[in-house]
Amino acid sequence: MDRTKLGLLLGLVGVVIFGGTLPATRLATPELGFGFLAAGRAAGAGLMALAALTALRRPVPDGRTLGVLALIAICLVWGFPLFSGFAMTRASSSHGGVVLAVLPLATALAGAWLGGERPSRRFWTFAALGAALVLGFALWRGDGGTAGVGLGDLSLLASVASASIGYALSARLARTMPGWEVISWAVVLSLPLSLPVAVRLAPLDPAAVSAASWTAFAYVTAMSQYVGFFAWNAGLALGGVARVSQVQLLQSFVTLAIAALLLAEPIDAPTIACAAAVVAVVALGRRERAR
Repeated sequence: MDRTKLGLLLGLVGVVIFGGTLPATRLATPELGFGFLAAGRAAGAGLMALAALTALRRPVPDGRTLGVLALIAICLVWGFPLFSGFAMTRASSSHGGVVLAVLPLATALAGAWLGGERPSRRFWTFAALGAALVLGFALWRGDGGTAGVGLGDLSLLASVASASIGYALSARLARTMPGWEVISWAVVLSLPLSLPVAVRLAPLDPAAVSAASWTAFAYVTAMSQYVGFFAWNAGLALGGVARVSQVQLLQSFVTLAIAALLLAEPIDAPTIACAAAVVAVVALGRRERAR
């Protein structure tokens, strides 16, 4: 298998892993709470990363790099999990999957902003159209199933902003250090906060929490917060960012499928149509930026 095909395959693996994040969060939040879920997954991933970095004797990054890693940690280790976790207390994971469909375009916007680029008017047109579609979906079918934008929708949009900035910063840093080290150092830097917070918010009686909730917690800890980035970053490095990043357009449909299979959430034709429309606009917008 050549590098490009392997890169696409690894990118697809990363997308499938990330696609299961919202359904797993939705499953675990009622019993564990979104606060413990965010701190616990960060602490668990941080301990795994610390073991990996120590075993491989990776040097500590310089001060400037540590500053960027701290910003990545704020966005990807704390921002996205907290915002998306809160959203899953008020909205279905399928609803969140549609709103998060705009994430690839938001990441492109963040990359352009951080890189000092000036995207074309056509790119901004697609960006505005994508945002309008997501807002229209939220107004038509709010986070509680009724019309209107609710706190869940606002939290989902905040999670999009956090993730897009975190992804853009990670992509820039991955040019000078291995991609797996970027997320590893980010979660390790979070340990002084994530570990005590996780202990403080942990369930008083862990045995009373269902096995399904603990399994979902293990998934978002090991896969969503850590291993998923291994596959995704490796895929981008092997197959090229422009080509492999297009695979991310499938993530919303992966989320919808997992939500239907795992949580038995009803996925109707209008929801699929909205997701498809957002993904189409995002694809056109990303293509315009690539030009």
